[in-house]
Amino acid sequence: MRDAAPHGLILVRDLRALGVPSSTIAFRCRKVGGSWWRPLLGLVALARGTLTVHQRLVAALLVTGEDALVTGLAACRLYGLKNVPEHDFVHVLIGHRSRHRSEGFLVAERTTRMPPSRVLDDVRCAALPRAVLDGARRLARIDEVRALLCEAVQRRMVTVSALREEIEAGSCRGSALVRAVIVELEDGVRSAAEAWLRELVNGMDDFPVVHWNADLRRADGSRLACVDGLVDGVPLVIELHSFAHHADLDTFDATMRRQGELGAAGYIVVPVTPRELREDPDGVRRKLRAAIQEARSRDARAA
Repeated sequence: MRDAAPHGLILVRDLRALGVPSSTIAFRCRKVGGSWWRPLLGLVALARGTLTVHQRLVAALLVTGEDALVTGLAACRLYGLKNVPEHDFVHVLIGHRSRHRSEGFLVAERTTRMPPSRVLDDVRCAALPRAVLDGARRLARIDEVRALLCEAVQRRMVTVSALREEIEAGSCRGSALVRAVIVELEDGVRSAAEAWLRELVNGMDDFPVVHWNADLRRADGSRLACVDGLVDGVPLVIELHSFAHHADLDTFDATMRRQGELGAAGYIVVPVTPRELREDPDGVRRKLRAAIQEARSRDARAA
C-alpha cells in the first residue's frame, strides 16, 4: 500500500484497483477512530494529521490529473522567490474541459492556454512568467504585487517583456494592479520603494522628469554608475538607501565610495530612505525641491 502512495496520499479509484473494498475505505476514513482521512474529494491520506506543504501540492495534482500544473504563489515559492505572501491554498491550472472544481485548499482554474511546465521538487509547475502573474492577480495590495514582480525581474528570473507578453495574452480578471506594476517595471523601477519614490516625484507638478535606473558616463565615455534616479536637465541624482541593502560594512563602504565618485563628477546626490517615503513624504518633497534649486544655482554660476 505504501509503495502505491509514496507521499502518503492515494486516489480512491487506485485503492479500489488495488482490491481495497469501498466499505473498508469508508470504515478507515470514519471521522471518529479512523486511521485514514479525505483531504480532498476522491483522495485518501493514509495517516491522520495536517498535510505538509509538499503533500498539499501533491494532493492538488493527484485529484486534478496528469495535465494539471501548480501555478500562482505556491509555484513562485517552489521557484525560490522570497517575496511570496503567506497563503493557505494551492492554485492549479486545469484544461478548460476539465470538470474538477475548487474545494478546500485547492483552487482549480480552467484555462485554454496551458503554459509550458517545469518539474520542481517533484511537482509540475507552470512556467514562471505565468506562475508569477497568476499569483500577483490574486493579491489585493499593490506593494505585494510590486515585491513579487520586482524580485522576479531583479533576480533575472523573468524579463519585463515576458511579463508584458503574458499579461496581454491572458485573462483580464484581477489584472489592474498587475498592469500598473508592469508599467512601473517598463519605466525602470525595480523595487516597491522605488515605486513609492516614483509616485511621489510624479505627483510633484513643479519637479522635472526623472529617468529611473539611469546609466551615467564620464567625460571619456566610461561608465560611472547606474543611479536610481537622474533628474532631467540638471546634475541631480536621487538615490534610494535601505537599511536591508546597506546592513553590512562592505556594502556601506561601496555606497560611500560611489557617492564620492558621483560628487567628484559634479553630481548632487539626494539620499532617500524607504522609511522617509512611508512616514515623511512631505519632508522628502522639501528635500528634493531644495536640491533642485541648488543644482540650478550651481549650473547658473558655472555658466
